[in-house]
Amino acid sequence: MTKIIGLTGGIGSGKTTIAKLFEAEGIPVYIADTEAKKIMKLPETIQKISEVFGENVIKNHHIDSKALSSIVFNDPEKLKILNSIVHPLVKKHFNDWVKENNQFPFVIKEAAILFESGSYVYCDKIITVIASEETRIMRVVQRDNASRQEVLDRIKNQWSDSQKISKSDYVIENENLEETKIQFLETLKKLKNLH
Repeated sequence: MTKIIGLTGGIGSGKTTIAKLFEAEGIPVYIADTEAKKIMKLPETIQKISEVFGENVIKNHHIDSKALSSIVFNDPEKLKILNSIVHPLVKKHFNDWVKENNQFPFVIKEAAILFESGSYVYCDKIITVIASEETRIMRVVQRDNASRQEVLDRIKNQWSDSQKISKSDYVIENENLEETKIQFLETLKKLKNLH
């Protein structure tokens, strides 16, 4: 039975770096955000979202993510509603993907909100990637061209590192790439020994 290894970490912690290291080792990686974005483009998803959030979040038959974000980011209840539409679709897609990759001893599910969404309960083991708040802010400001305050607001919307660590099996600190790779290889060795 293929084991599901959750890979998470706060915004800017460097989950993608770790996901790429797994991929380089030939291990299948499911990037939940990327798949969710694809699912958001499906006609049935667009239909549901426009029914709930109104026509003003639809532009040229696509979801206007800026308009939708501005509604849900400051309203936890509306964010819950959005997640209740998208998460079941992503979950089904993920389950189908696991079946397609069942010849592997384990697969990686990378998700920014693994804990917040509750989907961590379906993982056999969990890896949390951490980095200092300053490093994370700097990375996201550069990557997303965001302001410092915008990044801090997004950090506040996620579980803290200490909350994530308390529910994780492995922690990889991602400040310095060489040290990160060493920790990654140690974690990989442990995962290969899971039975």
